[in-house]
Amino acid sequence: MRLLMILCTALLLTGCEDPNSTPVYGRESGLPANCRAFVQFAVDEYRRGAYTADATFASLERNCGTTGALWTHKP
Repeated sequence: MRLLMILCTALLLTGCEDPNSTPVYGRESGLPANCRAFVQFAVDEYRRGAYTADATFASLERNCGTTGALWTHKP
């Protein structure tokens, strides 16, 4: 019985698709639509000098933090 529970759990976990496994961008806007894409965008903009470190971290927390909306993006 225990082996069956382990197999069922493994099967369920392998069937889950990670919405952040590849970067996704909006079709019309071209803006990052998931956390993988947003993190790279934020790093690139910080390195370009467009935003301070504080502003970059605040945007990362807002978009990809614990309650960030981009974690739930479904392509």
